Amino acid sequence: MKTTTIVENWKKGLSAEILRDIHQKDINIAIYNRNVNRFEKDANALLKRNIEFKSSGDITTILGEITKVINVDEFHMIIKDIEHLLSLFKEITGVKRFQLLIATINTNMCRRFHTDVNDLRILCTYAGEGTLWLTEDNIDRKALNTYQGNESIVINKDDIKQVETGDVIILKGTAYQNKTTKAIVHRSSTIEKSEKRLLLRIDTEEFIKTC
Repeated sequence: MKTTTIVENWKKGLSAEILRDIHQKDINIAIYNRNVNRFEKDANALLKRNIEFKSSGDITTILGEITKVINVDEFHMIIKDIEHLLSLFKEITGVKRFQLLIATINTNMCRRFHTDVNDLRILCTYAGEGTLWLTEDNIDRKALNTYQGNESIVINKDDIKQVETGDVIILKGTAYQNKTTKAIVHRSSTIEKSEKRLLLRIDTEEFIKTC
């Protein structure tokens, strides 16, 4: 009997260099594991402000606008990290203009497992629960493509993966140039009553999606 070999679709590492592996064949999520402690003070303060900041343009434009809203002296660690991630994303994608969102999330967004209509996206949850994602052997793509619920899309609910708080991930979407790579299937974590998340999202400028 012929068996199907499932290729691992993820890479994880303790260095930001792991994010460059997103361009490898079959890899549709790259995860940079890191310690969130240095961001905790800044993140908790921003959570209390219920911030929602959006900007688009080149790195200089985005940083100029964000520093008008978030004081550099008060939030030095997060501002420095955002600058680093923008520069890294520029190197990885080869583009010069981006869309950035940093926001306090207190409602459930993107509850259904889905793929994004974009090429590449960076996500980092500075505070709160991280993004949920699925390995290729845990996806019923027929159920996904026919807009069925999570109970049909996920083959084994006990094997749903979750990104740790503070980790940086790059996700492949359906518009990624290598069409042989399937887009990563993921969703936002569920927010319980009174919970909040501080989310950073960076896209290349030509793609605009809310999830």
